[in-house]
Amino acid sequence: MSLTESSASEIAQSASLASRRLATLSSDSRNEALTVLHAALSDERDYILQANARDVALATQAAENGELSQSVLKRLDLSRPGKYDDMLQGILSVRDLEDPVGRVTMRTLLDDDLVLERVTCPLGVLLIIFEARPEVIANIAALAIKSANAAILKGGKESTESFIAIAEVISAALSKTEIPIPAVQLVKTRDIVSSLLAQDTLIDLVIPRGSNELVRYVKDNTKIPVLGHADGLCSAYLHSDADVSTAVKVIVDSKTDYPAACNALETLLVHENVLESVLPAVAEALLAKGVSLRCDQASKKALTKTLPPAKAALLQDSVDQDYNTEFLDLVLALKTVPSQALELSAVQSAIAHVNAHSSKHTDIIITTSREVAETFMAGVDSAGVYWNASTRFADGMRYGFGTEVGISTNKIHTRGPVGLEGLTIYKYLIRGQGHVAADYAGLPGSKKWKHQKLDIVP
Repeated sequence: MSLTESSASEIAQSASLASRRLATLSSDSRNEALTVLHAALSDERDYILQANARDVALATQAAENGELSQSVLKRLDLSRPGKYDDMLQGILSVRDLEDPVGRVTMRTLLDDDLVLERVTCPLGVLLIIFEARPEVIANIAALAIKSANAAILKGGKESTESFIAIAEVISAALSKTEIPIPAVQLVKTRDIVSSLLAQDTLIDLVIPRGSNELVRYVKDNTKIPVLGHADGLCSAYLHSDADVSTAVKVIVDSKTDYPAACNALETLLVHENVLESVLPAVAEALLAKGVSLRCDQASKKALTKTLPPAKAALLQDSVDQDYNTEFLDLVLALKTVPSQALELSAVQSAIAHVNAHSSKHTDIIITTSREVAETFMAGVDSAGVYWNASTRFADGMRYGFGTEVGISTNKIHTRGPVGLEGLTIYKYLIRGQGHVAADYAGLPGSKKWKHQKLDIVP
C-alpha cells in the first residue's frame, strides 16, 4: 500500500498497471501476502489504536457540537469490543478461502481441437470511497489482494489518523511480498474524488461506503459502474401465527444489536391479529432496551391497552416519513397489516409495503408457516430475505465470505454482501490449432459445430 498525493490520472494509471501484475501472481504468493499483512496489523495494534483514539477524541467533540452523527462516531471507534480482532480474523478468513481467480465454470467442445472455456478473472481496478470505518482499509486490502484486484481507497477526514497509521503498517508489510506497492493505494489528496470518478477508462468499479448522500453523489457523478447501497431501510413482518419467543429474540436483535449498522431493523409490520398477543411482548422487550416506538393508530391503541401505563406513555405517533427513514438509532416505526379473509392476502399486503418502502437491503418475516414464509421470500425484492432470522445476518463475515467490501442492492453481477466472488468477473478462452471462422460459414462442405458440453476439470 502506498500513501499518495499524486494526481487522479497518475493514481489510476499506476493502479491499472499493478492490477495486470497482480493478475499473474500465483495463489500462494497472494496468500503469503495476507499472512504477512495479518501479522503486521497484529503486531502494530497499539500504534493503530492510539492513532484511532485521536480520531475518536476529535469526532466525539464534533458529535457533541452537533457536527457529526452518533452513528458515524460508533463506526469510527476501533476499540469497540471485538472490532479489531474481527478485522484481523477477516484477513485470515479471506486468505483461507478458495482462490476465486482462474476457476473454470464452463467448457465446450466447439469442434475437434477447438475448446471454449469460461474462466473467472479479476475486475481490475477498484475505487473505494468511504467514511469513518477505518477497518475498511484492511478489509479491502485483503479482498483486493486475494481476488487479484488493485484498489484505490479514499477515506473521510474524520478517520485521517487511523487511515494513515493502518496504511503505513500495510505498506511496510506488502513491501516484503510480491504484491506491487501501487496495488493498494490510500489517497491523501483533498478534493480528489471528482477527478477519480472521471477515470472511467482506468477504474473498473466504484464502491462507496458511507452515508446515502455519499452514495448518491457517486452514482450521479461517474460513468464507472457503482456497487453499493444508499440506505439500509430494513423491515420485519410479524405474521398472524408468529411465535412470541421467536419474535422477541429476532426483532430485538435486529433492532438493538448494532442500531447504527445498515442491516439494523427500521420498520416493524404487524398483522392485526397479533396486536394484542405477540406485539406487547416484543414492544416491552424493545422498550427495555431503550427503543423509541413510533406507532400507527392501530398498534398504539393495542399497546396502550396491553402495556403497563408507564410503558404505554413512552409510545409515540408515527408519521408517513417514518416508514421511509433509516434511523440508525434506537428508533423503530410500527405499522399494522390489516387482517384479511385469506391469510396469503395479508402477506401480499406486507410484501407490497416492503417493496414500496424498503431500500432492497434485507427484510424478514416471523411466521411458523412455511407456505407464508416462502411466499414472502419470493415476493420481496431485496438482496436478503430471511425467515425467523435477524436482519443482522446480512454481513459478509456471517455469510462465510471472510469479510466484505460492502453490500450491494443493485441488480448487477453481484448482490447482497460482496466478498471475493463479487470482485471477479469472467473471460472466455478458446484454444485451437489454426481454426478460422470462415471454415464454419454454413456453405456446402463447411465444417459443422459440435457444441458439446465437456466436464469441468478441477
